[in-house]
Amino acid sequence: MGREPSQRQAGAGGGAGAGGGRARSMAEYRIRPYRDEDSEAAREVFATGMSEHAPALCLHVLRQPWVLLALGCTFCLLLASARSLLLPVLALTLLLALARHLLGCAWSTYIDRCLGDDLRDIGAAYAESAGARFWVAEADERVVGTVGVRPADDGAEGELVLKRMSVRKDYRGLGIATALGRTALAFARQRGCRAVVLNTLMVQHEARALYERLGFRRHRRYVLPTAYGHLANCTVTTYRYDLSGTP
Repeated sequence: MGREPSQRQAGAGGGAGAGGGRARSMAEYRIRPYRDEDSEAAREVFATGMSEHAPALCLHVLRQPWVLLALGCTFCLLLASARSLLLPVLALTLLLALARHLLGCAWSTYIDRCLGDDLRDIGAAYAESAGARFWVAEADERVVGTVGVRPADDGAEGELVLKRMSVRKDYRGLGIATALGRTALAFARQRGCRAVVLNTLMVQHEARALYERLGFRRHRRYVLPTAYGHLANCTVTTYRYDLSGTP
Protein backbone atom coordinates (compact mmCIF):
# COMPACT_ATOMS: atom_id res chain seq x y z
CA MET A 1 0.00 0.00 0.00
CA GLY A 2 0.99 3.66 0.15
CA ARG A 3 4.01 5.09 1.91
CA GLU A 4 2.68 8.48 2.89
CA PRO A 5 3.65 9.48 6.44
CA SER A 6 1.42 8.36 9.27
CA GLN A 7 -0.47 10.85 11.39
CA ARG A 8 0.13 10.70 15.13
CA GLN A 9 -2.45 12.31 17.37
CA ALA A 10 -3.44 12.40 21.02
CA GLY A 11 -7.08 11.62 21.61
CA ALA A 12 -9.04 13.23 24.39
CA GLY A 13 -11.88 11.10 25.63
CA GLY A 14 -14.11 11.14 28.63
CA GLY A 15 -14.43 8.28 31.09
CA ALA A 16 -13.67 4.63 30.75
CA GLY A 17 -13.77 2.57 27.57
CA ALA A 18 -16.95 0.55 27.31
CA GLY A 19 -15.22 -2.61 26.12
CA GLY A 20 -12.13 -3.10 28.27
CA GLY A 21 -13.20 -0.86 31.13
CA ARG A 22 -9.91 1.03 30.95
CA ALA A 23 -9.82 4.78 31.46
CA ARG A 24 -8.53 6.47 28.31
CA SER A 25 -8.83 10.16 29.11
CA MET A 26 -5.74 10.67 26.95
CA ALA A 27 -4.30 8.14 24.52
CA GLU A 28 -1.97 8.44 21.57
CA TYR A 29 -2.90 6.92 18.26
CA ARG A 30 -1.75 7.24 14.70
CA ILE A 31 -3.43 6.88 11.33
CA ARG A 32 -1.22 5.11 8.84
CA PRO A 33 -1.52 3.28 5.51
CA TYR A 34 -2.50 -0.38 5.64
CA ARG A 35 0.22 -3.01 5.56
CA ASP A 36 -0.21 -6.67 4.65
CA GLU A 37 0.51 -7.77 8.21
CA ASP A 38 -2.56 -5.79 9.35
CA SER A 39 -4.95 -8.10 7.50
CA GLU A 40 -6.25 -10.28 10.32
CA ALA A 41 -6.47 -7.41 12.81
CA ALA A 42 -8.34 -5.21 10.32
CA ARG A 43 -10.81 -7.99 9.52
CA GLU A 44 -11.37 -8.63 13.22
CA VAL A 45 -11.99 -4.93 13.95
CA PHE A 46 -14.62 -4.77 11.22
CA ALA A 47 -16.32 -8.08 12.12
CA THR A 48 -16.47 -7.25 15.83
CA GLY A 49 -17.86 -3.78 15.18
CA MET A 50 -20.56 -5.06 12.85
CA SER A 51 -21.53 -7.85 15.27
CA GLU A 52 -22.52 -5.19 17.80
CA HIS A 53 -25.49 -4.26 15.61
CA ALA A 54 -27.18 -7.68 15.91
CA PRO A 55 -29.34 -6.75 18.97
CA ALA A 56 -30.45 -3.49 17.32
CA LEU A 57 -31.37 -5.41 14.17
CA CYS A 58 -33.52 -7.83 16.17
CA LEU A 59 -35.28 -4.96 17.93
CA HIS A 60 -35.87 -3.21 14.60
CA VAL A 61 -37.49 -6.30 13.10
CA LEU A 62 -39.54 -6.95 16.23
CA ARG A 63 -41.04 -3.47 15.96
CA GLN A 64 -42.41 -4.06 12.47
CA PRO A 65 -46.26 -3.97 12.48
CA TRP A 66 -46.67 -7.34 10.76
CA VAL A 67 -44.34 -9.00 13.29
CA LEU A 68 -46.22 -7.52 16.24
CA LEU A 69 -49.51 -8.62 14.68
CA ALA A 70 -48.26 -12.17 14.10
CA LEU A 71 -46.94 -12.46 17.65
CA GLY A 72 -50.16 -11.04 19.09
CA CYS A 73 -52.36 -13.40 17.09
CA THR A 74 -50.21 -16.39 18.03
CA PHE A 75 -50.40 -15.50 21.69
CA CYS A 76 -54.18 -15.03 21.57
CA LEU A 77 -54.76 -18.32 19.75
CA LEU A 78 -52.62 -20.22 22.23
CA LEU A 79 -54.27 -18.47 25.14
CA ALA A 80 -57.72 -19.37 23.84
CA SER A 81 -56.83 -23.04 23.36
CA ALA A 82 -54.76 -23.53 26.50
CA ARG A 83 -56.00 -23.91 30.04
CA SER A 84 -53.26 -21.79 31.54
CA LEU A 85 -51.20 -18.74 30.76
CA LEU A 86 -47.93 -20.66 31.03
CA LEU A 87 -48.13 -22.40 27.64
CA PRO A 88 -48.69 -19.23 25.56
CA VAL A 89 -45.91 -17.43 27.43
CA LEU A 90 -43.46 -20.29 26.92
CA ALA A 91 -44.40 -20.67 23.27
CA LEU A 92 -43.97 -16.96 22.63
CA THR A 93 -40.61 -16.98 24.43
CA LEU A 94 -39.38 -19.88 22.31
CA LEU A 95 -40.64 -18.17 19.16
CA LEU A 96 -38.76 -14.98 20.03
CA ALA A 97 -35.60 -16.95 20.80
CA LEU A 98 -35.82 -18.73 17.45
CA ALA A 99 -36.33 -15.44 15.62
CA ARG A 100 -33.35 -13.96 17.46
CA HIS A 101 -31.20 -16.90 16.42
CA LEU A 102 -32.27 -16.72 12.77
CA LEU A 103 -31.68 -12.98 12.57
CA GLY A 104 -28.28 -13.43 14.20
CA CYS A 105 -27.39 -16.05 11.59
CA ALA A 106 -28.53 -13.76 8.78
CA TRP A 107 -26.42 -10.90 10.13
CA SER A 108 -23.40 -13.19 10.53
CA THR A 109 -23.85 -14.26 6.91
CA TYR A 110 -23.77 -10.61 5.84
CA ILE A 111 -20.56 -10.03 7.81
CA ASP A 112 -18.97 -13.15 6.30
CA ARG A 113 -19.91 -11.91 2.85
CA CYS A 114 -18.11 -8.62 3.53
CA LEU A 115 -15.06 -10.50 4.81
CA GLY A 116 -15.07 -12.59 1.64
CA ASP A 117 -15.39 -9.54 -0.60
CA ASP A 118 -13.00 -6.58 -0.42
CA LEU A 119 -11.68 -7.59 3.02
CA ARG A 120 -10.51 -10.99 1.78
CA ASP A 121 -7.44 -9.36 0.19
CA ILE A 122 -7.33 -5.77 1.39
CA GLY A 123 -4.07 -4.99 -0.36
CA ALA A 124 -5.50 -5.95 -3.76
CA ALA A 125 -8.97 -4.48 -3.21
CA TYR A 126 -7.57 -1.11 -2.12
CA ALA A 127 -4.52 -0.96 -4.39
CA GLU A 128 -3.14 2.49 -5.16
CA SER A 129 -3.03 1.60 -8.84
CA ALA A 130 -6.82 1.37 -8.78
CA GLY A 131 -7.18 4.78 -7.15
CA ALA A 132 -8.11 3.22 -3.80
CA ARG A 133 -6.55 3.35 -0.34
CA PHE A 134 -6.98 1.71 3.06
CA TRP A 135 -5.83 3.06 6.44
CA VAL A 136 -5.67 1.73 9.96
CA ALA A 137 -5.61 3.49 13.31
CA GLU A 138 -2.95 2.14 15.63
CA ALA A 139 -2.84 2.56 19.42
CA ASP A 140 -1.15 0.57 22.16
CA GLU A 141 0.77 -1.24 19.41
CA ARG A 142 -2.30 -2.76 17.80
CA VAL A 143 -4.83 -1.93 15.09
CA VAL A 144 -7.89 -0.30 16.65
CA GLY A 145 -9.64 1.24 13.65
CA THR A 146 -10.03 0.95 9.88
CA VAL A 147 -11.35 2.83 6.87
CA GLY A 148 -10.97 2.60 3.11
CA VAL A 149 -12.00 4.36 -0.07
CA ARG A 150 -12.53 2.89 -3.53
CA PRO A 151 -13.84 4.20 -6.85
CA ALA A 152 -17.62 3.85 -7.07
CA ASP A 153 -18.79 0.51 -8.48
CA ASP A 154 -21.36 2.25 -10.66
CA GLY A 155 -18.56 3.96 -12.54
CA ALA A 156 -19.50 7.46 -11.43
CA GLU A 157 -16.54 9.55 -12.49
CA GLY A 158 -14.75 11.46 -9.77
CA GLU A 159 -16.52 9.70 -6.90
CA LEU A 160 -15.01 7.56 -4.17
CA VAL A 161 -16.93 5.25 -1.84
CA LEU A 162 -15.98 5.27 1.83
CA LYS A 163 -16.07 1.74 3.24
CA ARG A 164 -15.26 -0.39 6.29
CA MET A 165 -15.16 2.42 8.86
CA SER A 166 -14.85 0.77 12.27
CA VAL A 167 -13.19 1.45 15.64
CA ARG A 168 -12.79 -0.95 18.53
CA LYS A 169 -15.37 -0.34 21.22
CA ASP A 170 -12.89 0.41 23.99
CA TYR A 171 -11.12 3.03 21.85
CA ARG A 172 -14.16 5.07 20.91
CA GLY A 173 -14.67 8.61 22.10
CA LEU A 174 -11.04 9.53 21.39
CA GLY A 175 -11.64 11.07 17.97
CA ILE A 176 -10.20 8.09 16.07
CA ALA A 177 -13.20 7.66 13.78
CA THR A 178 -13.22 11.38 13.02
CA ALA A 179 -9.51 11.25 12.18
CA LEU A 180 -10.03 8.25 9.91
CA GLY A 181 -12.87 10.01 8.12
CA ARG A 182 -10.87 13.18 7.63
CA THR A 183 -7.94 11.17 6.31
CA ALA A 184 -10.19 9.60 3.68
CA LEU A 185 -11.66 12.98 2.71
CA ALA A 186 -8.19 14.53 2.45
CA PHE A 187 -7.11 11.72 0.13
CA ALA A 188 -10.15 12.25 -2.09
CA ARG A 189 -9.50 15.99 -2.16
CA GLN A 190 -5.85 15.48 -3.12
CA ARG A 191 -6.91 13.26 -6.00
CA GLY A 192 -9.26 15.94 -7.28
CA CYS A 193 -12.40 13.88 -6.70
CA ARG A 194 -15.72 15.67 -6.73
CA ALA A 195 -17.47 13.64 -4.01
CA VAL A 196 -17.22 10.85 -1.43
CA VAL A 197 -20.29 8.68 -0.87
CA LEU A 198 -21.17 5.93 1.58
CA ASN A 199 -24.06 3.71 2.64
CA THR A 200 -25.36 3.05 6.15
CA LEU A 201 -28.00 0.64 7.44
CA MET A 202 -30.87 1.74 9.66
CA VAL A 203 -29.22 0.22 12.77
CA GLN A 204 -25.98 2.21 12.43
CA HIS A 205 -27.10 5.22 14.46
CA GLU A 206 -23.67 6.21 15.80
CA ALA A 207 -22.12 5.94 12.35
CA ARG A 208 -24.73 8.24 10.83
CA ALA A 209 -24.17 10.82 13.56
CA LEU A 210 -20.41 10.67 12.92
CA TYR A 211 -20.76 11.15 9.16
CA GLU A 212 -23.07 14.10 9.65
CA ARG A 213 -20.54 15.71 12.01
CA LEU A 214 -17.89 15.25 9.33
CA GLY A 215 -20.06 17.17 6.87
CA PHE A 216 -21.74 14.36 4.93
CA ARG A 217 -25.30 15.06 3.84
CA ARG A 218 -28.13 12.59 3.33
CA HIS A 219 -28.47 11.92 -0.36
CA ARG A 220 -31.16 9.26 -0.63
CA ARG A 221 -32.87 6.53 1.33
CA TYR A 222 -34.24 3.22 0.05
CA VAL A 223 -35.37 -0.21 1.18
CA LEU A 224 -33.15 -3.14 0.26
CA PRO A 225 -34.63 -4.55 -2.97
CA THR A 226 -34.98 -8.10 -1.63
CA ALA A 227 -37.82 -10.06 -0.05
CA TYR A 228 -36.04 -9.97 3.30
CA GLY A 229 -35.34 -6.27 2.91
CA HIS A 230 -39.01 -5.47 2.42
CA LEU A 231 -40.22 -7.82 5.16
CA ALA A 232 -37.79 -6.41 7.73
CA ASN A 233 -37.98 -2.86 6.35
CA CYS A 234 -34.19 -2.80 6.02
CA THR A 235 -33.43 0.71 4.85
CA VAL A 236 -30.17 2.05 3.50
CA THR A 237 -29.26 5.73 3.76
CA THR A 238 -26.74 7.06 1.26
CA TYR A 239 -24.57 9.96 2.41
CA ARG A 240 -22.61 12.27 0.16
CA TYR A 241 -19.76 14.71 0.78
CA ASP A 242 -19.31 17.15 -2.10
CA LEU A 243 -15.70 18.23 -2.44
CA SER A 244 -16.26 20.89 -5.09
CA GLY A 245 -15.28 24.24 -3.66
CA THR A 246 -14.11 22.83 -0.30
CA PRO A 247 -10.71 23.92 0.96
